[in-house]
Amino acid sequence: MSDLLRAPAEIKYAEELDWLESVDDNPKPFAWRLSPKMLRLFILGSERADGLGREIAQKWFGDRNIVERAIVTLASDRGLLLIGDPGTGKSWLAELLAAAISRNSTLVVQGTAGTTEDHIKYSWNVSMVIAKGQSRESMIPSPIMTAMEAGSIGRFEELTRSTSDVQDALISILSEKYISVPELDSDGIVFAKPGFSVIATANSRDRGVNDLSSALKRRFNFVRIPVVTNKKSEAEIVRFRTEELLRRHQIELDVPPTLLDVLLRSFGDLRAAAASAGSDDEKLESALSTAEQIGVLEDAVLHSNFFGERELTARTLASSLVGSLARREPEDLAILNKYLHGVVEPRSKDEGGDWPEFLDGGRDAIASLS
Repeated sequence: MSDLLRAPAEIKYAEELDWLESVDDNPKPFAWRLSPKMLRLFILGSERADGLGREIAQKWFGDRNIVERAIVTLASDRGLLLIGDPGTGKSWLAELLAAAISRNSTLVVQGTAGTTEDHIKYSWNVSMVIAKGQSRESMIPSPIMTAMEAGSIGRFEELTRSTSDVQDALISILSEKYISVPELDSDGIVFAKPGFSVIATANSRDRGVNDLSSALKRRFNFVRIPVVTNKKSEAEIVRFRTEELLRRHQIELDVPPTLLDVLLRSFGDLRAAAASAGSDDEKLESALSTAEQIGVLEDAVLHSNFFGERELTARTLASSLVGSLARREPEDLAILNKYLHGVVEPRSKDEGGDWPEFLDGGRDAIASLS
């Protein structure tokens, strides 16, 4: 695993999945590797009441009911659509579900304007077709077709970014559970094996890009993932992801709780300002998601490690926040400058601590970008 830039969940947590599978005596749907109860435990972590012989760490931070509804959907014959704002953990939850159910989370189609039917059905190896003609050997199955043949989970990221033709092709797969290959005289139908399902994700901010048809909506169970608003939960997510980053880069650097609190409060302040803004010009272009918060901290940690004194400071954190969130000039810079003067400056006088240094760092960062 050490030679992979980013190991998929089934490799990253292979030892834990093996152990859970070895002690799992609960009923399993289809050919699932874990039962629904163990699957929930793998994602949400163990508690003392579970009576396990070891601790299972929490990997996704969110409502327990969301995870349970997702699992129940996949145990049925319907697809699962995870929908929510950017940075709410849709893709990560989809990966964890596929990894625990099928031990393969890499059967993924990425929805874009350039995604075609071939990406969700099949294409052909042209050189083999020229040499031997069209056959199953010269056919290149899509990740979705591969999942059908294996009876496992296929994933479709950003479904609403793909065109209506692609979405229509997915309707027949979800309803009929087979793909017809008219180019083949025999063996021209690929049937899905029990256990096959599709987990799709959709960005709720992409409404109007390529809206789902009523027919496709009926093939999915919708599970909405809300933005994390609980400060404690968001702190756990940010800390979890940051610790992963430090391990991956083999960096020994502490993230002081006081600086994590500064980051959380700053994002909370900016979200409140965006919610009360009268127009889009008064809002940051950033969605201010938890994922972007992690990105700010990651940038600050890496900068501190490579160019600082291997110690995270409030000045570096402020510089990373401005650099990450200032995407439009001069609109975003003006919004951040207003925040520093209207909120951070009074707070630095009243509370002290890391806020004065955070204020100075933010001012310097804005000045360098102006």
